Amino acid sequence: MSEKASFFKRRKKPLIIGAVVIVLGAIIYGNLQARREKSVQVTVDKVKRQDLTSIVSASGEIKPKKNINISAQVPGRIVKIGVIEGQEVKAGQFLLQLDATQYEANADRDRNFIRASNADLIQSEARLQRDKNSYDRQQKLFDDNLISKDTLEAAKAQYDVSVAQTNAINFQIKQAEASLKSTLDSLAKTTYTSPIDGIVTSLQVEEGETAIIGTMNNPGTVMLTIADLSVMEVEVQVDETDVIGVGLGQDAKVRVDALPGTVFKGKVTEIGSSAIQKSTLNASTQESKDFKVVVTLQDPSHKLKPGLSASADVIVAERQMVPAVPISSLVLREKPDADKNAPAAAREQEGVYTVEAGRAKFASVEKGITGGMMIEITSGLKEGQEIVTGPYASLRELKDGVLIKTEAKKGPATT
Repeated sequence: MSEKASFFKRRKKPLIIGAVVIVLGAIIYGNLQARREKSVQVTVDKVKRQDLTSIVSASGEIKPKKNINISAQVPGRIVKIGVIEGQEVKAGQFLLQLDATQYEANADRDRNFIRASNADLIQSEARLQRDKNSYDRQQKLFDDNLISKDTLEAAKAQYDVSVAQTNAINFQIKQAEASLKSTLDSLAKTTYTSPIDGIVTSLQVEEGETAIIGTMNNPGTVMLTIADLSVMEVEVQVDETDVIGVGLGQDAKVRVDALPGTVFKGKVTEIGSSAIQKSTLNASTQESKDFKVVVTLQDPSHKLKPGLSASADVIVAERQMVPAVPISSLVLREKPDADKNAPAAAREQEGVYTVEAGRAKFASVEKGITGGMMIEITSGLKEGQEIVTGPYASLRELKDGVLIKTEAKKGPATT
């Protein structure tokens, strides 16, 4: 064997070992490169069908449908109170009496003035008749050229004066009758009776106090309040973003803080057409507006009292067995072909990230109603399709094609 052949024979084994090392290194390097691709750890869930109920919640207070404040219509001292707070009363039942002495005296004065004026009227009408007869005779004599024109004019003037005096007395009588009518009206307002069947929910005066009537800057004395507690309502304030979905006749569940564990059923019977006016001190501040919504209770408890704090859950929409996903899975991203000069809302699209072959893929969706923590999907997803539900930080990082690593989802749902 030549020296050259012997050299290659001695080097053959190291060359084979070197080649094997290079191949193994290339394999290891390729695996390391594959493993270096960044993955995002996420939780996943599936699109499921379920029942959804969309609810608008608001807080307010219990109020009776009929709540009447009895205020003083004429000033006067309270001389008698015929009811106590909490007493049940019937329509027309006596409530309280103001001192009527002054109004009775004024009525007697007006009556006597009318009587005196009627007596004056009788005398005036007698003079009028006399002066009329005298004028008629003078007219006849003048026609026969037996008296002068001055005499006739004097008789006519006297007759006109009598007519004017009679008319003046008639006007005085009418004025006195109007004054008497006003006085009798004020006299009647010294006695107060119940306008409805109900309960005296508030009695704010005592015998001997003076009731005053309201003026521009003084609301006057509210003596007592009567409420019909057979029909109770909950008046709540609903945010402007939610009131659009509220409609008349919608069902509601009402909870009262004073009666924990008790749920009352009701229906929406009134929706305010304008926002509730708040203090004008911060009129320049742009703040959310609230609208009044009234829920009438269907079977109110006798334990309910006006003014109790309450909350109402108005059922604005219901869906049966519809595809739904967690609200947390929804994301906003800019459309790939969006016009950079368009408004932000026009450049964005809403959807979820689905899972395909271990990678994220964005799917634009159309939404329906929201029920609790779930939202209805009307198009864009299929039942059973896997979607990324969180966490929020991971959803912000996701893009189409990103490698994802799933982790066990907390709760009953599976990945």
